Amino acid sequence: MGEQPIFTTRAHVFQIDPTTKKNWVPASKQAVTVSYFYDSTRNSYRIISVDGSKVIINSTIMPNMTFTKTSQKFGQWADSRASTVFGLGFASEQQLSRFAEKFQEIKEAAKVARDKSQEKMETSSSHSQESGRETPSSTLPSSINGTDDEKISHVGPADSSLKSENEWLKTVVEQSNTNVKKWETELQTLRESNARLEDALAESNTSVETWKKQLTTSKEENAQLKDKITELEAKCNEATWEKEKNENLAVQKQTLENELQEKEQELENLRKQAEIIPELMRECENITQKLQAAETKNKAIESQIEMLQNNITESHQKQGHLKDELKSLLDILDGKLNELQEFRQQLSKLEGDN
Repeated sequence: MGEQPIFTTRAHVFQIDPTTKKNWVPASKQAVTVSYFYDSTRNSYRIISVDGSKVIINSTIMPNMTFTKTSQKFGQWADSRASTVFGLGFASEQQLSRFAEKFQEIKEAAKVARDKSQEKMETSSSHSQESGRETPSSTLPSSINGTDDEKISHVGPADSSLKSENEWLKTVVEQSNTNVKKWETELQTLRESNARLEDALAESNTSVETWKKQLTTSKEENAQLKDKITELEAKCNEATWEKEKNENLAVQKQTLENELQEKEQELENLRKQAEIIPELMRECENITQKLQAAETKNKAIESQIEMLQNNITESHQKQGHLKDELKSLLDILDGKLNELQEFRQQLSKLEGDN
């Protein structure tokens, strides 16, 4: 079957700066395909990435390699054979986690494959030593200085290895050409997606400008509402003053009522004196005149009380209207403030998405 891909993802590829050994140098201008390959013939694993026709990653995974996550979306590993350190930047933390888990799995598989290969080599070596001890010395010259067919049979494994290597390289080249076509298609798709994203971004910017204007309008309306609240507070203070005035009028009314009761009591006493002492008729007449004057004054006082009651009723009505108007304006203000809060949340969410 040759070498086959077993896991594929996309990432931005970086290599460590060979001079500073600290800074990262981009190996690709954009996200490229990064794949794990398994070679069943060699029983080996490699990480391969091609940018166009350029191979930017060709790293054979060894059991002693370690993939390290250096951030939420970036990971790296060192390749001593390539004398460099590769870095991959992913679009999400989930992609990085899947790649790291696959790296660990393949690392373990490479370790098992190496152990099996060592056991096989040790077994082959022991068999070779046993066969060497069993082979008569008389047959050695014929093995070394034998016929041309025998010499070819001795050279055969090396040629077979080269042939297998050539076939493997041809397979990799064909796979790379296939991947290049596939990646060109993906690149065109990404370009179209990028164009759509740019259009969406332009539309978002237009929406942001519109929302900024709406925010400015809302701020102006808020300032107007604050001025209205200040005016209403002044009216409330005026209503409080009217309330205090009404309380004073109520106190005056109670005082007048008390005086009226005293006058009535005094009138009653005078009437009793008029009935008991006939000699005080003249004085009674004077008292009668006083009584008439008191009654007149009582009527005047009742008129004043009625006027005060009317004033109190009007003040209560006026105060009720002011309270209703204040409550209505406060409800409008609460609605505007809620709309402003929702608008700010939408604006914050849009800025986070951008």
